[in-house]
Amino acid sequence: MTSVAILVDQLFSGAPGGVGTYLRELVPAMTRADPSLRTVLFHARTDGPPPGREAWLAGFPVEELPQPIARLYPAWNLTGRPALPHRVASADVLHVPSCVAVPPAGAGQRLVVTVHDLAFRLHPRLFPRVWRNLYRLGLRRAVRRADALITPSRTTAEDLVRLSRADPSKVHVIPLAASLPAGEGDVDAVLDRLRVRRPYLLFVGTLEPRKNAVGLVRAYRRAAAAGLPHSLVLAGPLGWDHQALLRELRMPGPGEVVLSGKAGAEDLDALYRGAAAFAYPALYEGFGLPVVEAMARGVPVVTSNVSSLPEVAGDAALLVDPRSVKDIALGLVRALKPDESERLRAAGLLRARRLTWEETARRTLEVYEKAGA
Repeated sequence: MTSVAILVDQLFSGAPGGVGTYLRELVPAMTRADPSLRTVLFHARTDGPPPGREAWLAGFPVEELPQPIARLYPAWNLTGRPALPHRVASADVLHVPSCVAVPPAGAGQRLVVTVHDLAFRLHPRLFPRVWRNLYRLGLRRAVRRADALITPSRTTAEDLVRLSRADPSKVHVIPLAASLPAGEGDVDAVLDRLRVRRPYLLFVGTLEPRKNAVGLVRAYRRAAAAGLPHSLVLAGPLGWDHQALLRELRMPGPGEVVLSGKAGAEDLDALYRGAAAFAYPALYEGFGLPVVEAMARGVPVVTSNVSSLPEVAGDAALLVDPRSVKDIALGLVRALKPDESERLRAAGLLRARRLTWEETARRTLEVYEKAGA
């Protein structure tokens, strides 16, 4: 195997999310692991003003397709057309980093699809109908057509086999790793600019129903009513169906909740480093990168006892029932106790060190080879 074509639409999205992180970390790491690898990146046509192009993309050929996502994704998933241009279709491997849309592989080309999670199947009400339908069709096509399927956790692999009848021999579990660069800047200067006061609890992620921000706010207010002196910072862009969260925040209650908005890398790093604890009571995750980001900085973590989160966090986090406001509140208070906080800090640092993008890249390249065997 000497060449790979990778779909990078998510990098040109207003909210690149976890798939964007996956691409910007994996692609350069594979090149470092195998300098002989020839990589071509491609994406759908972007309408309107082009988004800011990430600097690392300058090291790779990037091809823009003539059609936009709104036309390509349904057509690919339903009919397997239109075909990809020759430079893309002639690569040895076609890697699709999400099952939302699966383009057709060229003649003799091996198809590898990464399935990050099956949240749209397990929690369909947490997704807009149009995207839910795209994921459903894309996953069906991936299971039928792919030579290999990559998941970031055993939990997602088991969901994939159980819910979609994927061939277990084609499924490969390859964990992700922390990606946000660890900074050394002045944390207090960033907090002053963002109007965040210490001490505070931190959540990082797109504010959408699956992340359970409403449940977290209710749990935080319960803890604040019992004397917790911390504020709660919700760092991330407003996502789909965020109105319930805004209604919750308008209700009177104890404590202080700060919406810091979408933060750049330096600000986000500072928010992590300044936090007394990190709370991530998501209803479902295929991996949960923010949990690893917090652990990598020695921040005590409280996260959910469902989906892949116990697998990712292990004994380095306090696990709570995300459906129980009481349980989340108790977890927040417990994580701040000195002995427990120190235990979580040390365990989190150790666990995060075991996960690297170099290992993710090496194992992904192995999957490429196996797909052609």
